[in-house]
Amino acid sequence: MKNCHFNKPIILTGLAVVIFTLASCANVEPVQECLKGDQYGFFFGLLHGFITPISFIASLFDNNVAIYAVNNTGGWYDFGFLLGSGGWGILAGNKSKKRK
Repeated sequence: MKNCHFNKPIILTGLAVVIFTLASCANVEPVQECLKGDQYGFFFGLLHGFITPISFIASLFDNNVAIYAVNNTGGWYDFGFLLGSGGWGILAGNKSKKRK
């Protein structure tokens, strides 16, 4: 009879995926109270995306700080947020280039 050998990394990875999937379920929060007043557009999305690392650190210590504005104009805010948060990669530069 052959011994059955399981690949431990594959089993552990699969188990981790299942655990994280089950743990990622969250309650739906009503946001109607947040959707009053002015809506944030493209330029606020750009600003919010750019200050994401700072907002994240502040949100760890203060529950009133959020990274993403719920009351936004939709696609344009999302586009600005994406461009703003991508700016951090541009600031890092390309360190892999060889100097001559």
